[in-house]
Amino acid sequence: MAAWRLIQRQNVNRKSLTCYAWLSIAAALVTIALKAVAYIVTGSVGLLSDAVESVVNLVGGVMALAMLSIAARPADEDHAYGHGKAEYFASGLEGGLILVAAVSIAIAAVQRLLSPQPLQEIGLGLVLSTVASGINFVVALLILRAGRRHNSITLEANAHHLFTDVWTSVGVIGALGLVAFTHWQWLDPIIALAVAANIIWTGVRIVRRSVAGLMDVSLTPEDLASVRKVFHDYEKGGVQFHALRSRQSGARKFISTHVLVPGEWSVQRGHELLDRIEADIHSALPDALLFTHLESLDDPASWDDENLERGKAKSPQPPA
Repeated sequence: MAAWRLIQRQNVNRKSLTCYAWLSIAAALVTIALKAVAYIVTGSVGLLSDAVESVVNLVGGVMALAMLSIAARPADEDHAYGHGKAEYFASGLEGGLILVAAVSIAIAAVQRLLSPQPLQEIGLGLVLSTVASGINFVVALLILRAGRRHNSITLEANAHHLFTDVWTSVGVIGALGLVAFTHWQWLDPIIALAVAANIIWTGVRIVRRSVAGLMDVSLTPEDLASVRKVFHDYEKGGVQFHALRSRQSGARKFISTHVLVPGEWSVQRGHELLDRIEADIHSALPDALLFTHLESLDDPASWDDENLERGKAKSPQPPA
């Protein structure tokens, strides 16, 4: 019951994360307006690519809002472990949108490279792009910190997308500055192509992380080390563990293990031990839920499923 109460508390806490999605949407609307005006007055394909990415930011922010709202729903009969995996759909779409934006930027850059055009009002375009970039940087920093603090892959993906937009703007601003100084019109599309390549790398990383989450990837080595440290403290008192399994589902970490105690222990004593272990695991990993199965050290059948703990050699069975 303690595990399910924890799930409900986490659902309540995660409802507050939607405010960051609204912040992302607001920033996207403002930067789209600024970058669109910058493109119109300059005719720069670099600024066009920048504006296209902000449109993608808007779509990603709306998707993040929808998925965070779904992920915050309480567990029900059809979703006993909650709705946390919805966040992976948001981050996966965000990564996909980033890749689409990169391809669109590359196409526009190649076209401009083949048909160069002089740029106009570069100074005004630089000012507008710089303001938009500053807005995105501040918002991305706020969202990234919130995503890491609350272990939200949706917010982290959204923040990385915004940071990608910032680096895009920096590259475009630099290119426009060089064009204004050197009058080398080909620099504009070349920088746009370089920016597109960087965006593709960011999108691929986000998509890979989303796929790993949907495939129920195990906890990180650092998290598993924290779990085994807790187990090690109890093993000093004669308790043993095996069949350790884990998975990540959105912000939640699920862990299951078998706990072996002397056969003469009472049910009450074993239950109290499991409560202490669960509390210690929760202290080490606040977002983790531990499910335990109590077994007897004296029963040979207790060792039959030891190989569920992958990568560990099977311990010798106790004598009959």
